[in-house]
Parts: sequence; structure tokens; C-alpha cells
Amino acid sequence: MNFSTPVIYGSTLALLLCSSAMAAVSPEEAARLGTTLTPLGGEKAGNADGSIPAWTGGLPKDAGAVDSAGFLADPFANERALFTITAQNVEQYKGRLSPGQIGMFKRYPDYTMNVYPTHRSVNVPPAIVEAARKNALNTRLVAGGNGLENFTKAYPFPIPKDGLEVIWNHITRYRGDSMKRQMVQIVPDVRGVGTPVTYDHQYVLRESLADYDPAKPSNVLFYNKQTVIAPARLAGNVELVHETLDQVKEPRQAWIYNAGQRRVRRAPQVAYDGPAASTDGQRVVDNYDMFNGAPDRYDWQLVGKQELYIPYNSYKLDSPTLKYADITKAGHIDQGLARYELHRVWHVVATLKPGQRHVYAKRDFYIDEDSWQAAVIDHYDGRNTLWRVAEAHQQSYYNHQVPFYTAETLNDMISGRYLVLGLKNEEKRNYQFDVKALEGEFTPNALRQSGVR
Repeated sequence: MNFSTPVIYGSTLALLLCSSAMAAVSPEEAARLGTTLTPLGGEKAGNADGSIPAWTGGLPKDAGAVDSAGFLADPFANERALFTITAQNVEQYKGRLSPGQIGMFKRYPDYTMNVYPTHRSVNVPPAIVEAARKNALNTRLVAGGNGLENFTKAYPFPIPKDGLEVIWNHITRYRGDSMKRQMVQIVPDVRGVGTPVTYDHQYVLRESLADYDPAKPSNVLFYNKQTVIAPARLAGNVELVHETLDQVKEPRQAWIYNAGQRRVRRAPQVAYDGPAASTDGQRVVDNYDMFNGAPDRYDWQLVGKQELYIPYNSYKLDSPTLKYADITKAGHIDQGLARYELHRVWHVVATLKPGQRHVYAKRDFYIDEDSWQAAVIDHYDGRNTLWRVAEAHQQSYYNHQVPFYTAETLNDMISGRYLVLGLKNEEKRNYQFDVKALEGEFTPNALRQSGVR
């Protein structure tokens, strides 16, 4: 398959071309969810040659054992790679790789991709399936596409009509009603050595708060709080975000507590291409979670759907037997720990609007059809030069029916450095889902207490 002419599957193309960008789908279209489409809108059938199987319900909740720290057993641990892509044979596979992925082989002669059998492991709770169905019928874009109305929980557009709707599916995708985790970010030097920055991270949907009041007007979609645990020089610093549904009408609200100064301050720079803390300049704010925040600075073109080798079912990379030094190597993570599979993705091109500013003039998004998670994003500078390549190593937390990431990587093709975010191999506490939280825990007044050294 030629990368420059991605394949459109089924009747999706006709749907994309004939539907209004501002309207919800018809009951007849929505009836495809759970029949010809998965409950979240992916193509239920496999591909023509069977290398992508049909979706049959995803991994069950008892797909593997869970250890005392919450680490999941790898359901596919006994599988062997089908083949390995290397710098020597990459031309053979370039039709199923993004330009950025191909660039990694050119930049690093030792770079490899081990490709395994494809497993469509994504599964979500029944309440999220129902939310996606209701959203398909009722959710609409407002404010020029920069906000949502009649939206519930996750996946506003399971049958998308344009690139902006696809991006909204990523932004609002299901990550659990609430979640707590300890995670690590590392920016290795040219030798592959870096100091882990450990965060205590908490996320909660507003409507999942223990004291949620549906009668209380609010534009908040979710609350996000990160407290630095280590190293000691950064410990106690806290970042709090109120993520809004319409960030143009009501911009994201963010605060930072500096433990050294014992001071809380507003942080308007925590948005768009503001510098991300503790990253040595290796990412900007909206690189977090592959992409986050308001989409208003870009035009979003839906190119179509295609087959791509993407990181998937990354349980090996998440193993608690690994040390962070086993993962971070010179130039990139140890690719022998990464697992790639062939999946269908939505290809969306984001081009900076005239008169807007951002360090990335163009971004190519490749978004997994089953989870709506961004799997690969290629970033270009103002000269249209490939600058950074992001990959998200997908993992389904099958015991809670939550698709999420094992880790995100962001490789700088110019400097040769990279960042890896989300690792937890050496942490004592894994993900905790459905954690009850109160709205008062996510106020500026609560920051000082949560950030005490």
C-alpha cells in the first residue's frame, strides 16, 4: 500500500464527504455502532489479507494476573515477532510506516521495530459504550469547532466526519472515570543516561467527582494534578489544571505551586507551545498525552484511514523486572522492549492557521481506530522539516477495561535527544482507577497542602 494514498474503509468515505461538520449522525448511522462498527466506531471487520483480525470484544477483564503492585501479566508473552524492520529493509515496509518512523531508521542505524501478530485488545465498560452511542446522536461542535455541546464522558464522535472530530475523540477519550498513578519522565543525554523525575498524578472527570452536582454550571471537562515526588530539588512542586470543554470561550485554568517559594500562582503558559517543566526543552505543553488542549490554532484535515505499524499491547515494556536504565539508551529507548502491530489508524494533518503561532507548523496524527488514542505524531517546523517524532506505546488495562499508554516517547530528529514519559517500572504503586475525589481537592487553595515537602 502506498503511504501517500491511504485506503478509506467501507462506506466511511461517503460519510465523510456528505455530512455536515456541525451535525450529529442520524439514528440509521448510529445503528452501525456495535454492528458493522465496534461500539466506539472502529471497523469491526478485519482487513483483506487477515493481518488485522476482526474485533471480537477486546481483552476480557481476567485476561491475565495482576500482581500486588498492580502490574498486569502480558497475555501475549509467548508470542514471537513475525519479522523485524531494520535500516536495511525499511524500504520494504515504508507503505505502512509514517515519514517520522522512516526517519528514525535513517537517523539511527541500530533502530529496529519488532512486529508481532495484531490483537485488537481494546475494551471499555458498558457505561462508556452507551455514552458513545448517545454522543453519536447528540453531540455537536460549537464555537467554530473549539467546544462541544450535549456531550457525555467520552468519545463525542464515534462516527467522525472530519479531522477536528477525530481529534476531539482523542482529547476526550476514556482513561477511566478517575485515576491515580506514579509515573516517571526521563530526558536522557546523548549517552542514554538521565535523571528520572517522578510524579504523583491524579486525573478525574468532573462528573465522576464524589460531590458532583449536575445542576452546577461548569465548563470543566476534567481535573488534572501532578505533584513532583523526586528528585529532591523539585520535590513538592505541583501543577493543577482545570481542562475546559471550550478553551476559546474559557481558556484552560492552570496553577503552579512552587515548593521552594511556598507560593501558588496562575500559569497561563501551561498551554499550546508553552515550555514544559523539567524537560530540558525537549517538549512543549501540548505534547503531553501526545496532544492536549485547545485545537483552535490549527486547521484539521482528515486524510483518511490507513494501515500502520504502531506500538501496541506494550506489556513487555511495562514489566516491573525492568529498571529505567534498561529502557533508556542512546538516541532512543531499547527497541527490543517495544512491540509493534499492524492496526488501522485515522490520518489527520494539522496545519497552523495564518496569523497563529506555534513552534510546530504542521503535525501529522495517526490515531488508533479502536481506542481513539494518538499512536504516532510527526511534528514539522516552520521550514517543513521533520523535527520530532512521537509514539505512544499502547496498553489496555484489561482488569479495569481502560485503554491507555505504557509510555510516550518524543524523539528530536535534529538534536538527537529524546524524552520518555509515563514509565512506572520501578514505582511501588501502579495505576489506581475509580478513585473517589472531591472537587475541593482540585482548587488553588488545596495546592499548598498537597505540595508540602
